[in-house]
Amino acid sequence: MDALADLLDGPRARGAFVMRSLLDPPWSLRIQDRAPLTVVVVTRGYAYLVPDGDDPIRLDEGSVAILRGPDPYTVADEPSTPPQAIVHPGQTTTTPDGELLCETWDLGVRSWGTNAAGTTALLTGTYEVAGTVSDRLLRALPPRAVLDGHEVDERLLGLLVDESGRDVPGQASVLDRLLDLLTIAALRTWFARAEAPQWYSAYADPVVGQALRLLEHNPAHDWTVAELAATVGASRAALARRFTELVGDPPIAYLTEWRLARAADLLRGTDATIESIARQVGYGTAFSLSAAFKRRYGVSPGMHRRTETLAAEPERDAGAGG
Repeated sequence: MDALADLLDGPRARGAFVMRSLLDPPWSLRIQDRAPLTVVVVTRGYAYLVPDGDDPIRLDEGSVAILRGPDPYTVADEPSTPPQAIVHPGQTTTTPDGELLCETWDLGVRSWGTNAAGTTALLTGTYEVAGTVSDRLLRALPPRAVLDGHEVDERLLGLLVDESGRDVPGQASVLDRLLDLLTIAALRTWFARAEAPQWYSAYADPVVGQALRLLEHNPAHDWTVAELAATVGASRAALARRFTELVGDPPIAYLTEWRLARAADLLRGTDATIESIARQVGYGTAFSLSAAFKRRYGVSPGMHRRTETLAAEPERDAGAGG
C-alpha cells in the first residue's frame, strides 16, 4: 500500500453527523463544533466559507469543501451577514444569545434551516470523533480544501443527498459509508492537484520517492540514513539534503513520525497487543513504544486505545443537532 492509499484509507465514519441545511438569505452559520474533519457540499445555490483571519471563499453549486478542525469558521450567504446560528460540540445549535434552535429550525429527517424550499441547500457530513480520521491524514491536510462541482462525481453526491432524507433501520451505517466514499473521492482529486502538500510531490522524485516507500513499507527495519542512501543509490549527504528539502523532515525523523502514526492507527483499528504493534512499527518492546508514544501524543498506547474505543461508539442514528 502506498502512502496515498494508506491516507485515503483513513476516513472511517462511525455515527457521523449528516445534515441538510435549507436556507433563505440572509443566513449565517457559525461553526465551532471542534470536529476533526467536515465535508460541506453546496447542492443548491451558493455560499461563502469565511475562515477566521482569512479571505472568504465562494462555494458555488456542486462545490465540495473539506475542512480540518478544530478551528471555527462561518458559512453564510454573504461574508458580512452576522451569524444567526452557532453549532457547538455535539452538534448542539443555538442562537448567538444561547437559545436552542433544534426544534425551531427542524425541517424533517436530517434537515433543518429557515425554509424547506430555501434558495440555498447545503449537505454537511461531520466526523465528530478524532478516531474516525487517521492522525496522518489530518496532518497531511490544509485547514481547508475546496473542489469545484465538476471535480467530484455527481452520482455520488446525488446518492448521499437522497439517502440523507431517508429514515429506515440501519440508515446511519449507510450514510457513514457514503460519507467515507465522498470524502475519499474528494481527497483523491485534491491530492492530485498542484497545491497538494509538499511531501506528496516527493513520491515522484526517483531517489526520495524510493526512500519514502522503503521506510513506509518496512517500518520495523532498523534503518539508518547510510543504509537507506546505499539502497536507493545516493550518497548519505545527498539523500539527507534532498529528503529534507522535499518532505520537510530528515529521513529518520520522518520514520519516527510514521511509526508512531501507524501505531496509533493499529491501536484504534485492531485488537493486536501493544507488544505486537511495537514489533510491527519498529520498536523492540512495548515499553519503548509506550515511552515514544507518550512523548508524541501525551498519553500511553493503552489509554489511547481505550479513549478511541469509547469515543467511537455511535451515539445516534442521526437527526437535528441539539
